[in-house]
Amino acid sequence: MNAAYTPVRVRPEVVLIGLLALALNLRTALAGYPPLIDAVRADLGLSAGAAGFVQTGAVLMMAAGSLAGPAVARRGGPERALVAAVALVALGSLVRGVPTVVPLVAGSLLAGFGIGVAGVLLTGVVKHHLPDRAGAVTGAYVVAMMIPATVASAVAVPLAVAVGGWSLALAVWAVPAVLALAAWVPVARRTGRPAPTERAGLPWRDRLARLAAAHQSAASLLVYGWMTWLAPYLTSRGWSPRDAGVVLGVWAAAQVPGALVIPALAEHSGRWRFWSVVALVSTAVGTLGLLLAPLPPVLGPWLWATLVGIGSGAGFPLGLAVVAWRTPDAAASAATSGMALGIGYTTAGVGPFAMGVLIDLTAGYAAAIGVLVVAVAVQAVAIIRIGDAERAC
Repeated sequence: MNAAYTPVRVRPEVVLIGLLALALNLRTALAGYPPLIDAVRADLGLSAGAAGFVQTGAVLMMAAGSLAGPAVARRGGPERALVAAVALVALGSLVRGVPTVVPLVAGSLLAGFGIGVAGVLLTGVVKHHLPDRAGAVTGAYVVAMMIPATVASAVAVPLAVAVGGWSLALAVWAVPAVLALAAWVPVARRTGRPAPTERAGLPWRDRLARLAAAHQSAASLLVYGWMTWLAPYLTSRGWSPRDAGVVLGVWAAAQVPGALVIPALAEHSGRWRFWSVVALVSTAVGTLGLLLAPLPPVLGPWLWATLVGIGSGAGFPLGLAVVAWRTPDAAASAATSGMALGIGYTTAGVGPFAMGVLIDLTAGYAAAIGVLVVAVAVQAVAIIRIGDAERAC
């Protein structure tokens, strides 16, 4: 029989450092691939669809990992399960160092599954170790995911040149994963195994879980939809690829203050719904601006991209934070976030593909951006129905 959690207290600052180190690896392995797609296609003879499906498959494996995360954590506890999850990210990155199709696909799927499991477990660990600062900590680790991902995208091509090929450039991301394990293993060792509990599935019948799933699905689609199609949309309107890429960089940079500031304000004030609406209004105004007035001389895409970045950057951590606040314990938090993220990442994997189909069918972007307008509406309904309530103990 497993023992209950040990009474040994792990210092909050040690847990926080370990969490941030782990979070640094929850996007980099995947973010470093898209800039290298042309090189991968030229070397392996892949079609554009096949090369793109490698990334889609990885995102869908993130969904599978999110759904499986609570079960993975049940036996040894979330702290130990995080070790295994990030080890999968490191292994997947190393496997992709072999420049052939099978290792590329297998490594991407392994890394995606590990990222999905780890992303779910972080929410439960925050609930257990840092419950009084869930909003700020959630925002901080989401930012710790965003910034390295942006760096990984920016340095992917020069890194491939420096190390001698795209495969080695992908394998490099095993290094920060190993370093994160070194920071987290001491926390896992000092935390005992959880007390045995009855096997429970995902909380499909729980109202909060369903609303959180709707919220995270919409939030994920808004992030991944704009990430995929913002630059091509602007290029279709006459902007150069370079300038469109700069606007995409502005969008990505604007997510950072949104993720750091707005969840912290929601936590400090206890008004989750108000600050979620503020973030969503920013996203909605930016989305409509890009759809209706994307070019100068009115305003141009800069303001709109900034507004979308701020709002979408806040939306994802706000969805995670409300789960941490409103669930009674770490196990419930992991199960609820697992369901929400699993459905959310599935939407993130399928949504941009569906938008691309609409772009092909309609020979334009209006219908595809309309999908994002619908996502704003879905998120609004979820925010209103989740509302504000006293936090669980």
